[in-house]
Amino acid sequence: MTSSPSENWNLERENCERERAVAAFGFTERQARFLVDVMIHGGVFVPRQYCAFAGIAHGQKVHDFLRKLVERGYARPIQVGALHRGRLFHVRHKPLYEAIDEPDNRHRKPMPLGRMVERLMVFDLVLADHAFAWLGTEKDKHAYFRRLCGDQLEDRELPHLTFGSGATQVRRYFPDKLPVGIELERIEHVFVYLVTSAVPLDFRQFLYRHAELLRTLTRWTIRVLVPQPFAKAIPVFRTALREELATPITPAASEELQWFFRERRRLKAARSEPKSDRFRVAASQFRQPRFGVLYRLWEVHGDAVIWAAQSPTLRDALDRRDGRVEFVQLSHQYLHLSSLVGVA
Repeated sequence: MTSSPSENWNLERENCERERAVAAFGFTERQARFLVDVMIHGGVFVPRQYCAFAGIAHGQKVHDFLRKLVERGYARPIQVGALHRGRLFHVRHKPLYEAIDEPDNRHRKPMPLGRMVERLMVFDLVLADHAFAWLGTEKDKHAYFRRLCGDQLEDRELPHLTFGSGATQVRRYFPDKLPVGIELERIEHVFVYLVTSAVPLDFRQFLYRHAELLRTLTRWTIRVLVPQPFAKAIPVFRTALREELATPITPAASEELQWFFRERRRLKAARSEPKSDRFRVAASQFRQPRFGVLYRLWEVHGDAVIWAAQSPTLRDALDRRDGRVEFVQLSHQYLHLSSLVGVA
C-alpha cells in the first residue's frame, strides 16, 4: 500500500531530485530529464521521441546517446518489422529505477511488443502537451490528489483496485497506469485513456473508478486517445461516456437495481431456483452494458456504487463545460505496429 503523502510533496522538486540522481550515471542534464520521463511514463521510447524532446535532428548526438544506453546495459534495443524498419529502446536497468525511487516499477520488466507500442502512444502525448505537468507514478498521483483534496476525499474513494484479503490485502491506486495532467494555476486536470479495444468495457470501469475524484475537482478533461485501428469505435465510446457521466440513475431505478443485484447474487448461489417474473422484468430493464459493469463493481463495493451513480454532479459539470471529453485520433506511425495495440 502506498504510504501517506508528505505535506510538503511537490512534483517539480521530486522530478529535480530524480534528474540529479540519473545524471549521476554519466548523463547530461537533458538526457537525464528525458530518461526520467521515459521511466515514469512507460519505460520505452523511439529515437524520434528523444529528438522531439531535445529539439534536435537525428544526428551524432542522438547516436552517441543511444550507444551509451546500450553499451552500458541501461537499455535494450529492439528491432521490429520484417526488414528492421525501426528500433525502439526499453530502459530496464534496475539501478536507474532505484535512483528515482521506483525499484519495483513494472515499466522495467519484459513486456509484449503490443504493450510497448501502447506506451509509445501515451509517451507521445506527454511529450507533445507542454501546457500540463504530467503525473506518471502511482506514488505521485496519490500524493498530489491527497494533498489537493484533503478531507474531501478518502483514500478508498481514489481510483484503485484491491488485491488479496485480510492482512495480505493490497490497494493499488490509479491502476490504469496512465498519465494525469495537472495545470496548477487554473486547477485543471486531464485524465488520459488509451483505447485498446473496440468494446468500451474497460473504459466504463475506468470512468467508474475515477468518478468520485472527478466529482471533487473544479475542472477536468477526459482525453481519449484513439489509435487508427479503433477509429470506427469512437461513436460506441461516446455512447458509453454519455451513459456513465451524463445519465444519472433515478432514485426509483436505484431501488429496483439494488433488489435486482441482490436477487441475481442469491439466484447464482441457489442455482436451481426458478426466476420470478419481477426478476425477468428487471433483467430486461437493466440489460445495458453499463449495468453489467455496475454489477461487477457492486459485488466488490456494495450499494455505495449505486448511490454514487445517482449523482448529477458529473452531468452538471459537462453542461457547464467545467468537465470536458476529447477524442484524439493518433496520427504517428508506430513502427508499422499499430495493429498490435490491444493484443498485449
